[in-house]
Amino acid sequence: MTDANLKKELDYIFKPRSVAVIGASTKRGAIGRELLRNIIDYEFNGKVFPINPKAEYIQSMKAYPSITDVPDDVDMAVVIVPKEHVLQVVEECGQKGVKGLVVISAGFREVGGEGVERENKLVEIIQKYGMRLIGPNCMGILTGIPEVRLHASFGPADPLPGSTAFMSQSGALGIAIFNLTKQLNIGFSYFASVGNKADISGNDLMEYWEDDEHTQVIALYLESFGEPRVFTGLAKRISKKKPVIVVKSGRTEAGSRAASSHTGALAAPDVAIEALLKQTGVIRATTIEEMLDVILALTKCPIPNGNRVAILTNGGGPAIMATDACVSFGLKMAQISVETWDKLAAIVPAEASLVNPIDMIASATADTYSKCLSLLLADDNVDMVIVGFTPPVMVKPMDIALAITEVKRRYSKPVVGFFMAEETFFDEFPKMVPDCPPIYRFPEAAAHVCAEMYRYHVAKVRPEGEVRTFEVDKDAVQKILDERIKAGGGYLEQVDAFKVLKAYGFPVCKAQVVRELDELHDAGEEVGYPLVLKMAGRQIIHKSDIGGVVLDIQDEKELVWALVEMKRKLAEAGLEDKVDKFLIQEMSQPGKEVILGMSLDPKFGPLLLVGTGGKYVEVLKDVELGVTPLTDIDAKEMVQSIRGYALLKGVRGEPPVCIDVLIECLQRLAQLVTDFHEIQEMDINPMILSPSKEDCRVVDVRIRV
Repeated sequence: MTDANLKKELDYIFKPRSVAVIGASTKRGAIGRELLRNIIDYEFNGKVFPINPKAEYIQSMKAYPSITDVPDDVDMAVVIVPKEHVLQVVEECGQKGVKGLVVISAGFREVGGEGVERENKLVEIIQKYGMRLIGPNCMGILTGIPEVRLHASFGPADPLPGSTAFMSQSGALGIAIFNLTKQLNIGFSYFASVGNKADISGNDLMEYWEDDEHTQVIALYLESFGEPRVFTGLAKRISKKKPVIVVKSGRTEAGSRAASSHTGALAAPDVAIEALLKQTGVIRATTIEEMLDVILALTKCPIPNGNRVAILTNGGGPAIMATDACVSFGLKMAQISVETWDKLAAIVPAEASLVNPIDMIASATADTYSKCLSLLLADDNVDMVIVGFTPPVMVKPMDIALAITEVKRRYSKPVVGFFMAEETFFDEFPKMVPDCPPIYRFPEAAAHVCAEMYRYHVAKVRPEGEVRTFEVDKDAVQKILDERIKAGGGYLEQVDAFKVLKAYGFPVCKAQVVRELDELHDAGEEVGYPLVLKMAGRQIIHKSDIGGVVLDIQDEKELVWALVEMKRKLAEAGLEDKVDKFLIQEMSQPGKEVILGMSLDPKFGPLLLVGTGGKYVEVLKDVELGVTPLTDIDAKEMVQSIRGYALLKGVRGEPPVCIDVLIECLQRLAQLVTDFHEIQEMDINPMILSPSKEDCRVVDVRIRV
């Protein structure tokens, strides 16, 4: 639920009873003039006070020299003055009792140097007076709900009111959004350009809009995540109530650091963001166009209960294109019932194709579309319908659109259209019929929004899951980590890494550390043959690359020979001074190799990884990432998402391995890295999964602190 204090504080900005425009101007083209004109033209339901020390009247309204000269109370002030005067103006706002600020002025943190200090002082002032701030360096805000109607931005005039709450981190992009949404007939309940986010963040706005009765969809354009861990909890909760759509820029940004572990190399920044959004139920769009497409669908369609889609068109080519798109997006082609098929056959010509996709041929009229669409929506085997139309000379797009609009009003299933019509149709029809279905120019867009609506349904009904807590030996792990940190950090000795996993309940191989030949007899007897010999130096990252692993050693003679040969290879490579220990391990039972891992991101926290393991993990890149907190449902879905999951279930007569062990170990890993933030990177690779739970073993592990 929305915090009551936050709601009250942000109401002063988005639902003020009075607004002062500090920097209101008489000069045409000036931001101060155009913003004030937007407030007036949008018919704000409150008082407006222009502030300008050099003007007595602005746009027929009395102007005041200073905010302190206004005789009435002022809830919110929009600040549009040169950067050098912002701090003084904000101080006066605090003295006046203003509760909300929108600072349009630039010249703060975004310019560096003195701007950073100026922004810090700005924050100090608002905290001193208990004010809340949008900006600085932003284009302003909009409230489209009827009882307020506040357009306090320098964006294009007269944006449409509606049910979408939109936050943009970019002012320039906000202006483009205003123009594009008006073309698509998408309206706003709220809009906020947050600029530098010195105070109010995207997380604050999400929470404010969470229970807002006027908001059906929340959309965010983000250039950075301020507090991604807070976002995770908020998004999980809010997406159960209403869709949250995010466009995150900077998707191709190179990693900020080189990573030595498999997990670190695979956990690129954008992959981490993808994992976070997927796990929270947020819809991610890769472009603004995609975002607007999905918003249009979500504001005009009910959410589907399934992914079975029927396609109704008047042309074979578009029908095939739509079918290919649906299948590629993971939708299923609905199996039309025999009863529906018979009724369709009585309506369309004999030349029509009634095997989904349904091609009514070019002679289909508005009446044909109406009758066929009604039959498909009434069919229990159909969850949603995509209607395609390629205009022949004798049929007008407007007639078809009106027909399908009338039909869709009678059903609670989504209807999405793609019309290959002239631009005038897209300019005119949505304005003529505001409750029309979303209609796109091409079938791929229609299929994509249907897939996203279904994914949202899956996320919304998905069980919450439970963050499990296992009985572990935290003290033993803390001691090991403290000793390594005291010694300067870096990778743990391998035997210590195994001890960490054992303390957290992982099934680890029995192992002994040796240095010289005379230790082999007792170690081999203790571990038992067959066994494995490995290099155990902390500085050797990928042992197999330099012959540092010998498998299936059957007796002491083979063990001695393996150690002698391994030391020879180290000497040839000039690495003998980096490896003074060797690990003797029990030989695990045959099975499937998987990897578990973690890389600590400074903002996102622990990024968990599971995938197909072994030495080719970075080549195959068959991995799935997740974030903490990790529920049992999250862990299960991560495992099921890797391509190698089919192999784990058993193929070509092979028995399935014990997948439950992997799912549990992923949850144990989440608990471990949540308990100990000292751990920077970890690779458990490979872990061998066998058909029997008792034979599953962690074979190798590296932990860096």
